[in-house]
Amino acid sequence: MSAHCQLTGARPGFGKKISHSHRRTSRRFDPNIQHKRYWLPSEGRHVRLRLSARAIKAVDAIGIEAAVARIRARGERV
Repeated sequence: MSAHCQLTGARPGFGKKISHSHRRTSRRFDPNIQHKRYWLPSEGRHVRLRLSARAIKAVDAIGIEAAVARIRARGERV
């Protein structure tokens, strides 16, 4: 499963680890992805979403209906 957020589209970033001796090796910065289940009243069912921690806060602010509308506008299935 890819580490990406369904709402914000956050994906892993890539960079370098730098050791004490200053050798550089590749690494990846994964977003903080959580599985969260919400009740969707308009459809009378639960939806399970893969969201970053920042997106969970956004859902709390804008509401689940608006969040699902944004996810569907991006072309993802809910």
